Amino acid sequence: MLSTLATVLLLAPAVLSHGIIMNPPSRATGPGQTTACGQAIVSAIKSDNTSYVEQLTKLASTDSKFSAAACNLYLCKGLQYADNSANVQTWKAGDVVPVKIWLRIPHEGIANVSIVSTKQNKVVGDFLKVWTKGYAPGKSEADVPIEQREFSVTVPSGLETTCAMAGDCVLQWWWLGTAAKQTYESCVDFKIAASGASQGLEFKA
Repeated sequence: MLSTLATVLLLAPAVLSHGIIMNPPSRATGPGQTTACGQAIVSAIKSDNTSYVEQLTKLASTDSKFSAAACNLYLCKGLQYADNSANVQTWKAGDVVPVKIWLRIPHEGIANVSIVSTKQNKVVGDFLKVWTKGYAPGKSEADVPIEQREFSVTVPSGLETTCAMAGDCVLQWWWLGTAAKQTYESCVDFKIAASGASQGLEFKA
């Protein structure tokens, strides 16, 4: 335990960053991730829940409890559905979902919002939002255009079977700071209800 904490503290100066979905509620760490990923990664995320993937991969190499098979850091930073089942959103095709991002420290780059199949770690359907350049410029969140931090996406049709079960799909915000070479991922668990079904969890933007 002491060696794990020492490793986290040693690498802490690099854990400075940087972005996460605030609304709807995005995946957070918990005991499921501790089992899958090891304590070093969980401690780093608890210290900074906006941290980037490349930093976590460095920590993974120092922790004997890390399981590459169970902890895919390039899928929601290894955050587990089991720790987040209470926050599953229920949407229907055509629903307009407001999204709010906290960009704690900007790194100009590219970004997108998509629906990802967790079984395949693959984008399904078209991107819901795309920024091919100029995403998150400046030195503070106030420098970032509001439309890059607060926007809406429309739930597409055709995924009623693929995303019918909670845990099968996530809404993913993905951002690459091109100069910093740092990747950020934040995921929202959801399921798509059949047309006409009532919505489940609600949230306020």
